[in-house]
Amino acid sequence: MRDLAQHLTQSKARRQPLRQFNRLFRRALPVSAFVAILMMPLSATAEIKSARYLNPTDRYGHKVLGAEGEYTTLEVTLRGGKRLALAWEDTVVFEDTAPRLVDLDGDGAPEVIAVQSHQNGGAQVAVYQFKDGKLSPMVSNPFIGTRFRWLAVVGAADLDGDGHMEIAYVDRPHLAKTLRILRFKQEGDKSYSLTPVAQRSGVTNHRIGQDYISGGIRDCGKGPEMIVADANWRNILSVTFDGKTTEVKRLGPFTGRSSITAATSC
Repeated sequence: MRDLAQHLTQSKARRQPLRQFNRLFRRALPVSAFVAILMMPLSATAEIKSARYLNPTDRYGHKVLGAEGEYTTLEVTLRGGKRLALAWEDTVVFEDTAPRLVDLDGDGAPEVIAVQSHQNGGAQVAVYQFKDGKLSPMVSNPFIGTRFRWLAVVGAADLDGDGHMEIAYVDRPHLAKTLRILRFKQEGDKSYSLTPVAQRSGVTNHRIGQDYISGGIRDCGKGPEMIVADANWRNILSVTFDGKTTEVKRLGPFTGRSSITAATSC
């Protein structure tokens, strides 16, 4: 991991090393790249019950989420109370409000969706799994490509009803303000993908310094809807995805956090 970070810093062609980093993640990072911390003995049949970030750090120093919001460690608690954690070395932090537990692969046990940021590459969506007695990387999309560029997760659901789960996020909610949808697929016994399938500009779900993300995914009986604000924080929007395109509907004026929270809960 440290060798990779040195190469990233010295290289004039930054995109290629970042692609190499993403390939490392998809293959499951070697022991030299990750520091694994076993908190209690594990059972191979256990599953994740909860997850949280630990050990706030200022080594990245973006502070887009306020005083905290950047962490070195992801910890999961298994059913029965056993705990397992993974800690990044000094090139990457978890930059997020909280991990999200969602069953992406349909096996009945949840995976962990996180946002992590590289010192040179900015943020990416990363998925972790507990399997064969270990907490390990499962799949990620590429880093945005520039330091201090972040993304805010909207949520995960089968947005178009095709049997595959999607992860939605707002890419650079203070700059690009673009909703992006990734489709999660299992490609083989140990291979997974996150494929971009749609995007929509002119939306946001976060303001600089807030320690929370506004909106989310709701289902009020007609299928999943992504709830976000427009780019100017004037209106609350519902965005739906039919497998090919997105459709936007105005739900009402944005009058503060409580208004979008109410919209998210139908």
